[in-house]
Amino acid sequence: MMRAAAPKGVAVLGSTGSIGTTALRVLDRQRDRFRVNALTANSNGALLKEQARKFSPAFVGMVESQADADEAWKSGTEALIAAATRDDVDIVVNAIVGAAGLDATLAALQGGKRVALANKETLVIAGDLVRDACAKGFGEVVPVDSEHSAILQCITGHPTSQIRRVVLTASGGPFRDWTVERLTTATVDDALRHPTWRMGRKITIDSATLANKALEVIEAHFLFGLPYENIEVVVHPQSVVHSFVEFIDGSVVAQMSVPTMELPVLYALTHPERVADDGVPAFDPVRLSPMTYESVDHARFPALRLGIAAGVAGGAAPAVFNAANECAVAAFLAGKIGFADIPPAISSALDRLSDLPAGTREQLLDADAAARRHVREMFKC
Repeated sequence: MMRAAAPKGVAVLGSTGSIGTTALRVLDRQRDRFRVNALTANSNGALLKEQARKFSPAFVGMVESQADADEAWKSGTEALIAAATRDDVDIVVNAIVGAAGLDATLAALQGGKRVALANKETLVIAGDLVRDACAKGFGEVVPVDSEHSAILQCITGHPTSQIRRVVLTASGGPFRDWTVERLTTATVDDALRHPTWRMGRKITIDSATLANKALEVIEAHFLFGLPYENIEVVVHPQSVVHSFVEFIDGSVVAQMSVPTMELPVLYALTHPERVADDGVPAFDPVRLSPMTYESVDHARFPALRLGIAAGVAGGAAPAVFNAANECAVAAFLAGKIGFADIPPAISSALDRLSDLPAGTREQLLDADAAARRHVREMFKC
């Protein structure tokens, strides 16, 4: 009789956030296949302690918290890297928001681990460095974003040469039907009312501006080796079709499911295999109909155009785009600027800083810091 394989060790970085808690729900149902051996968070210490009691990981790291005597607490990037490079960790779920997730991803890949990547900013800032880390350390990146998970599921077994184009779907966010004039009055509460997804505050604002879709286009370029002209975006308000792939013979394959992040999280853990899981509701095409599609209105949502242009430009531009957006979104959430101020902040930073050096990690982080300074000085915040 064959002995069952030992559960794979998993580290969840950002365990108290939206993706982190989703990942832990999936892992809780799959305890015969996976064991949570490391958790980190940078907020909600009470929830982190609950998670630690439930899963009994060997390592717990609170990025911004006073140390408790009875747990192995570390801080900052050191905690993320320590969790991601442990010998008992095979898979790293990187659910950190923003540029802070970069070093842990690079360290995990250099250590030969699978990174289930929800931290799209890592690829946006340093896609070439991530690819180099994969090659040198024999690690692998498997996307958690529903759109990229959909593409991966559609193209597995097919070479890139057989792909004519991919189409990422966007819900359109809460402001899909708002006029340019009305967008100038949008409040934080308005922007956080996403019609189909329940996510963290930063990514929800990014979905409202469509900056999130720009990040996803850049991410798709690096994940799948596709030219930017072969990556398109269409608005699909129902969020049932997560992406389309058109092959060179004209066939189109789409991945569909109810709007839940549990499915792409599970697939990132098990790819290329599929395992039974009762957490995702059954697909009912009648109840989920009708499904509609619209073109993106770039005049109302210029952040998407700015981000794609930054990706095409390459160099420091994607890092500047990401950092300027992060800083502007933080200022909007803090009530210091308006919703309509976010795209001009991004545009201004790109105009001033896109030509900065970008050949190394340090130069990319310098570009990131310069973009943040530029936005803060622009709005005196």
